[in-house]
Amino acid sequence: MNHRVVLAALLSGVSLPFSAFAQTASPPPQAAPVVSAQAVHAAPESFADLAAQLLPAVVNISTSATLKAGDGDDDDGPDDSPDDGPQVPQFPPGSPMEKFFHDYMNRKPNPDEPPRKMQALGSGFIISPDGYIVTNNHVVKDADKVSVTLQDDTVLPAKIIGRDGRTDLAVLKVESPKPLPTVSFGDSDKARVGDRVLAIGNPFGLSGTVTSGIVSSRGRDINHGLYDDYIQTDASINRGNSGGPLFDINGHVIGINTAIYSSSGGSIGIGFAIPANDARGVIDQLRRDGHVSRGWIGVRVQDVTHDIADSIGLKPARGAMIAGVEAKGPAAAAGMKTGDVITALNGTAIDGHALPRLVAEIAPGTKTRVTVWRKGQVLPLDVMVKASPEAPDMPPEAAKAKGKSSLSLADIGMTLGMIDDETRHKFSLSDSQRGVVITDVTQDGPASSRGLQAGDVITEVQQVDIDSPDAFSKELSRARQQKKHSVLLLVQNSDGLRWVPVPLNGG
Repeated sequence: MNHRVVLAALLSGVSLPFSAFAQTASPPPQAAPVVSAQAVHAAPESFADLAAQLLPAVVNISTSATLKAGDGDDDDGPDDSPDDGPQVPQFPPGSPMEKFFHDYMNRKPNPDEPPRKMQALGSGFIISPDGYIVTNNHVVKDADKVSVTLQDDTVLPAKIIGRDGRTDLAVLKVESPKPLPTVSFGDSDKARVGDRVLAIGNPFGLSGTVTSGIVSSRGRDINHGLYDDYIQTDASINRGNSGGPLFDINGHVIGINTAIYSSSGGSIGIGFAIPANDARGVIDQLRRDGHVSRGWIGVRVQDVTHDIADSIGLKPARGAMIAGVEAKGPAAAAGMKTGDVITALNGTAIDGHALPRLVAEIAPGTKTRVTVWRKGQVLPLDVMVKASPEAPDMPPEAAKAKGKSSLSLADIGMTLGMIDDETRHKFSLSDSQRGVVITDVTQDGPASSRGLQAGDVITEVQQVDIDSPDAFSKELSRARQQKKHSVLLLVQNSDGLRWVPVPLNGG
């Protein structure tokens, strides 16, 4: 019998005697190495003891927020899968039903609708006996009120100590008459694909839910931000698990559950957690300062693909190619140029995806060695890392402490406002936008004559950074005291940044 007959028989399900295979057998190939059963750790019979130890330190987080007309109802942010919206049935062109669905899908919110309250649930975990709690930023971002429910059903009001939209982390604080149970961070860099993990949280409001799985992958980029470096797991994570811990088999937190990929809104075994080693420094800063200060060198980069490497003669393909250099940034001062390829940071090889995250972790004011490849030459350059110019996310109390929320300047012909949730929504400003926003411009006034419009953002006055109307007023007063005839504003809008000199009445 030849091989083709044997294969056909196998595919058809016909049973063949062993002799049929023996007749066609060739000398056996080199045997593959056999993994000893002793090298594989048996799965525990139960996670009950570990779960009982960890559950008391995992909390449910309840928030309430006031939604204005046009605000979305997304109560769990990144847990949602990409949404293409409802599918519209196909109706004959011009039919009444086609017009009805077109009008329905394109309806605009009524700006006069009264504000409405929204409730949302999330998860978190206690990291200190005096009541510091870690969760996701998207769980508490727009909250007017936050409360925490312990495993014994004790409900405690919580204060937002700090939050960071870039990494989607937040720190809360509760006051308790007795020390609270805690969990500790582990070394997420040691987590390997295939390691067993536990997720504990509050999915769909079902408190104290424990699920198990494995680490499915490492270093996942889900296009959520510049600092994506997620642990992927198949442990069931659903809406409401956001902010909850991902534990290793020793009970250490190796990740903060943040997002899922799903076409239905429920778990399909693809969940993502922020690695503990990435989160630890952010959490320490939020707990200490209420915000995060990040390193910045002033470059825009992209991964070096094989096509790019081949076109510039770089072998093998590696590093982060500089697509742009800020004129007054640290990279420009160090001599970096567009087209350079950064291959290493402090001696560690990097790529375009990792560079922003690694630079952000460097403390501002630190001198850093950057290895640059330029047209076949390797150049070691020293760069003085500066603080990122992006305004940090501030807790509600800190934002209120900035002073007046608006400033009317009749002689210049414009009104300024704080960049808060209301103005972000009204003028479509990003979460990272800093400065003050122009909320109104007087027709034919000095500001109008210089092309300023409502929605423009002023980030600097006389080359001094500002982040509140009070700060703007202070720099404006200084310009008047110096008898300036105009004040120089750095203005940002959808067209980019530009310097605008605005005349001052009376010199």
